[in-house]
Amino acid sequence: MTTLRVIVDQMIAPVPGGIGRYTEELTRALIATAPVDCDVEGIVSASSPEQCARIEAALPGLSGLHRTALGRRELAAAWQLGVTISPGPGMIHAPGLLAPLRRHNRNNDDTQVAVTVHDALAWTHPEALTPATVAWTKAMMKRAKRYADAIVVPSHAVAGQLAEIVDLGDRVRVIGSAVGSGLRLPSNSSATEVVATNLALPPEFLVTVGSLEPRRGITALVTALGMPAAPDLPLIVVGPDSWGELDLASVADEAGLEPGRVRSMIGLTDEELAVVISRASALVYPTLEEGFALPIIQAFHLGTPVVHSDAAALLEAAGDAGLTVERLDAAGYPERLAEAISRVLGDSALSARLRIAGGDRARAFTWRDSAERVWQLHADL
Repeated sequence: MTTLRVIVDQMIAPVPGGIGRYTEELTRALIATAPVDCDVEGIVSASSPEQCARIEAALPGLSGLHRTALGRRELAAAWQLGVTISPGPGMIHAPGLLAPLRRHNRNNDDTQVAVTVHDALAWTHPEALTPATVAWTKAMMKRAKRYADAIVVPSHAVAGQLAEIVDLGDRVRVIGSAVGSGLRLPSNSSATEVVATNLALPPEFLVTVGSLEPRRGITALVTALGMPAAPDLPLIVVGPDSWGELDLASVADEAGLEPGRVRSMIGLTDEELAVVISRASALVYPTLEEGFALPIIQAFHLGTPVVHSDAAALLEAAGDAGLTVERLDAAGYPERLAEAISRVLGDSALSARLRIAGGDRARAFTWRDSAERVWQLHADL
């Protein structure tokens, strides 16, 4: 029996975040697509029985769960320093940079380690992360350069950025992610109406995803809505209502928008998020840089037209299924966003075409495909 060990620790982190969800979805798909005579085990830091039970419940079919002797913080520090506690030789797949990277010879003991780098923000936009996260990411990347057998990235855009930062040779593989399995509308229209009512969704609105961190472009979008060319629709921001000293209410006020026209939503369930995105007149994703365009794929999946920036990862994910807005020349970006939004909402033929093209494009991203590529990667190694 050949075993692939996946580091699933992020699933029980205090804030699992996107990597936690990625870990869960990918590992579940790896279990479902395991070749004959192959199985999947998990590696987790020293955790409580309750935490381990949560992992096992979320990943039915997991053949085992190896707990290290160190807690989460201690394990991350130890692996950063090269103290590589692991369950022994074999295949290890890390859905992030948290991995037991050490000198090994995969030809002698079949040990191979693949890590995942979701973006290059630690180098391109360090202000978006904590100083500790930036330092840890850069340190682990140095170890990955020396010891990783493969580096998985979610897009060719990230691969290109990493190539300018560190020489990884031919070890980089592009394997995208997909829409979460829980992102589904309620079972019937009545249930959908109940969710929409509980969320107090307006009859028509725009939706975006992110925070006021400058890289995300939300300030430019709010500014756009105050321009004459913009449609008079409310905006729902799926994300926090503040970042540092900035808050949505102040940004909206400076844009000349009436109170309440811009509101944030946090803590949505997958079902609630599905209702919000599906009910929106358009999803606008103005981010200036991203590793992978998951909100765009989510909107495509739910049949919502998309307006997005020309960031490389977004162009790669969307193809021609969204309406692209040039993000350079920051002073003119809000005006271009306003014009693009008005164009989509004012042209029913264009809106219909984007819905159809988006649905077709969404089918190109599945967790099964991602998992099969991961299995092939380890087979190639």
